[in-house]
Amino acid sequence: MVEHDVKDISQAAAGRLKIEWAEQSMPVLRQVRERFAREQPLKGIRLGACLHVTTETAVLMLTLRAGGAQLALCASNPLSTQDDTAAALVKEYDIAVYAHKGEDHARYYRHIEAVLATRPQVTMDDGADLISQLHGARKDLLGDVIGGTEETTTGVIRLRSMEREGVLAFPVIAVNDADTKHLFDNRYGTGQSTIDGILRATNILLAGRTVVVAGYGMCGKGVAARAKGMGAHVIVTEVEPLRALEAVMDGFPVMPLAKAAEVGDVFVTVTGNTTVMSSDHFGRMKDGVILANSGHFNVEIDLATLGAMARARRSIRPFVEEYTLQSGRRLYVLGEGRLINLAAAEGHPAAVMDMSFANQALSAEHMVKHGRSLAKKVHGVPREIDLEIARLKLASMGVEIDELTPAQRTYLASWTHGT
Repeated sequence: MVEHDVKDISQAAAGRLKIEWAEQSMPVLRQVRERFAREQPLKGIRLGACLHVTTETAVLMLTLRAGGAQLALCASNPLSTQDDTAAALVKEYDIAVYAHKGEDHARYYRHIEAVLATRPQVTMDDGADLISQLHGARKDLLGDVIGGTEETTTGVIRLRSMEREGVLAFPVIAVNDADTKHLFDNRYGTGQSTIDGILRATNILLAGRTVVVAGYGMCGKGVAARAKGMGAHVIVTEVEPLRALEAVMDGFPVMPLAKAAEVGDVFVTVTGNTTVMSSDHFGRMKDGVILANSGHFNVEIDLATLGAMARARRSIRPFVEEYTLQSGRRLYVLGEGRLINLAAAEGHPAAVMDMSFANQALSAEHMVKHGRSLAKKVHGVPREIDLEIARLKLASMGVEIDELTPAQRTYLASWTHGT
């Protein structure tokens, strides 16, 4: 059996069934896999991935392997791993996986090191932890790397910071910024799966409650829309005036978080920033408030400060921890402040991850072909890849669209047509 560190290899058969179920909803990635199997564009390439180890990720791994890649996969979040999926990838598909749901900090970084030990030529990140380690503790491996891809907003933010500081040692494609990723995965995937995670963890009724969404990027838009659709009163908080204005025009009350803290029942952070909710907010909140995060890292809710403010803490049900403040008010933190859609639920539906992971697969192919000639900076997904994924997705849904006539193409390309 291939080298691995998974929690329970006996779960492999159950994991395989779940992978097959997800695959049915990923027609674009299936088509990419069929071409990869014929053309072998990744043949012999060592690809190291640090992603959420879910059924959808498994379908991506099978696609990359079909293209000839030699794979090693670790988790990009300690609570996002589906242990049966990890077991199936190892036992049923012979792919090296290093991931345990609930792994501690030390094991998490041991798993990243295990992937780096394979000397990857292409990296595939969700949060940029793999690239961060390469540029920190494992600079000796940088010479092997052609380039990388990055899945999520938080990772792209880190990479652009590295680019600005002139330390990024190889080119990286920002998969997150593709239209067929962030317009759909971030909005529809995060929106649905965040609400799913909150409800699985708490079994509360959202109708009639006040839900405060911190951040109105694509993820925040999705969470706000889904909460509203379930009958919640939704308040949006923002620091960026254009996004705040958009939320107002979408019909949501917008106010500072300190003010919203006094009226909210459920709070969801989706900002990609740190210390979004802290002592100024905890002290104003009502008894019984629920706090959840759907940003990539567990830094958006200031848990250290909340712990210091609490006179008692206890786990009251899976993924729900009760903090009792000195006043006796109780605040409930979900999923240790980590991604609630993956900590307490199964993450995004396969149908939307189909496009995101098609971007990953095709961006990896592009990097293998062109990475050595690309500048050492963050690059967008080539437009032709984005449009091809949209075309394939529409076709898989049985949706037809119009085409421009020759006269229309000429008109759009001309500057001479006036009033």
